[in-house]
Amino acid sequence: MAQQAVANRPRVVIVGAGFGGLEAARALAHAAADVVVVDAKNHHTFQPLLYQVATAALSPAAIAWPIRHLLKTQANAQVLMSQVLGVDAAAHQLHTEGGPIGYDQLVIAAGAGHSYFGHDGWEAFAPGLKTLEDALDIRRRILSAFERAELAGKGKAPTELTTFVVVGGGPTGVELAGAIAEIARDALKSEFRHIEPAASRIVLVEAGPRILPTFPERLAEDAARRLARYGVEVLTGAKVVGIDAAGVTLEDGRIAAATVLWAAGVRAAPLVGDLPGEHDRAGRARVAADLSLPGHPEIFVIGDGAAPASPEGKPIPGIAPAAKQMGAYVGQVIARRLSGRPPLPPFHYRHAGDLATIGRGAAVVKVGPLQLTGLAGWLFWGFIHVYFLIGLRARFFVALDWLWSYVTYHRGARLITGA
Repeated sequence: MAQQAVANRPRVVIVGAGFGGLEAARALAHAAADVVVVDAKNHHTFQPLLYQVATAALSPAAIAWPIRHLLKTQANAQVLMSQVLGVDAAAHQLHTEGGPIGYDQLVIAAGAGHSYFGHDGWEAFAPGLKTLEDALDIRRRILSAFERAELAGKGKAPTELTTFVVVGGGPTGVELAGAIAEIARDALKSEFRHIEPAASRIVLVEAGPRILPTFPERLAEDAARRLARYGVEVLTGAKVVGIDAAGVTLEDGRIAAATVLWAAGVRAAPLVGDLPGEHDRAGRARVAADLSLPGHPEIFVIGDGAAPASPEGKPIPGIAPAAKQMGAYVGQVIARRLSGRPPLPPFHYRHAGDLATIGRGAAVVKVGPLQLTGLAGWLFWGFIHVYFLIGLRARFFVALDWLWSYVTYHRGARLITGA
């Protein structure tokens, strides 16, 4: 049971219970401070597997856990479920829907949302993938497209009903495109009477010269070949200039599609954009070497909302390992500050590697000098993701779901729910 707040003890408020926020809270477990974690949702989501929920491979409960459960053994931590409205840096107060919360130290781990590069109207037609709600909406759109085509009758369904366009050739876009191809070719095989799901058109659109730009070129080429083998059309150097209910307009043509998904860009949460100081083009706060906000040493920004000045001059990727490293580092910085110990050296990001699954039994992996493709890459990718899931039960059931799907080609979470 969490203990009551101790009078006059410093209060550390953490906004967001994603990877970075949780790591920061855990790093403060033995600090003489009251730790308050504030989040608009009551659950932590394992975002790297959101696309598996969106494509009916896993149920939401397999990749999400109540925040209170995750912190229940940490005596100095409490969880508040409330929407954060803003920060009053001068008054050291966090404004929430539940009222103001004072802080001595503040950690902003609010994550990021979708960026449509100035075309916010596209969001209604091309949802992105950042939350469980996003994943369930995408799952509904994908499965409903097949149902609408079947309802039209044999030979009467317009081709755009079973045309799927994924915008963005990074890991999320590649994984979504490959998973949709799996659904169409394998999971839905023989289940419809008037349509042939395997004949669906799946298009991956990337504005740059190649997909997976952060991966070595050899791995990106392997991924493109495998996607093509699964029936995915990969269009590179294709800039999107318009999206509406009927499809996608490119600079050199148009694709009629009932389902368009966005995986092309992210932007820091509005809360971060409203903080004092400089921000980059993605709305991320430019932070000091210890991840604090310049001019406000008591405010730290981590994860997708932070733009640290790395010694190499390279941006830190917005991935889970980076957020976890930032969270653990800031937790230690605060703990040392409160106990009067010497400060830590500047934050240094250690890149663990890049992974992306392409489809059934295939992935591309780069970890240091190691590069894997095909089945070997897929097994490595699966092991890493299962290992980092929270709790033995989640690891067991996710691994069992994947094994069952691999052997039977079946996807057990094909439920159409929501509006």
